[in-house]
Amino acid sequence: MLTVNFNPFPIIETERLLLRQYSLNDAEDLFEIRKNPLSMKYIGKPTAKTINDAIELINLINTKIENNEGINWAITIKPDNKLVGMVSFHTIFKEHHRAQIGYMLHTSNWNKGIASEAAKAVIDYGFHKLNLHSIEALLDKDNAASIKLLTNLHFIKEAHFRENFYFNEVFLDTIVYSLLNK
Repeated sequence: MLTVNFNPFPIIETERLLLRQYSLNDAEDLFEIRKNPLSMKYIGKPTAKTINDAIELINLINTKIENNEGINWAITIKPDNKLVGMVSFHTIFKEHHRAQIGYMLHTSNWNKGIASEAAKAVIDYGFHKLNLHSIEALLDKDNAASIKLLTNLHFIKEAHFRENFYFNEVFLDTIVYSLLNK
């Protein structure tokens, strides 16, 4: 069984980015991202309605980190400490040495390579620090930007589940991409 310990929190730095832990000071920026229907289009969760939704999410994220159940990094662009997005291993299957990766950005930061840079750093952390065997991504079949990001990072499409996810009174397809630690 895989053992993980996120204490102390693993800060990750790339050429342009600092991936750090959330604090309640991020609530306003997180609310801006999660209230935007474009940012949330392929997430499969309702948009945030109030700042309290963002505060509750930060508390949930940090509880999962404290319990070593999953980890979510706030994406910031150096030297600014302002939250522009998030990247995570929101689910870790310890018995299988596998994690699910997820990411999202504020729309003002789309098409700048930020999500790719953050995901690449987190994948490296997952394989070299957590000793994961594989990383998977579950996404909406119509999310072309995410499909492109994953294929550029050498993920392989493994599955297409038809109408397996119910959201907003519609059945949606899910596709699964994965990457093995080789």
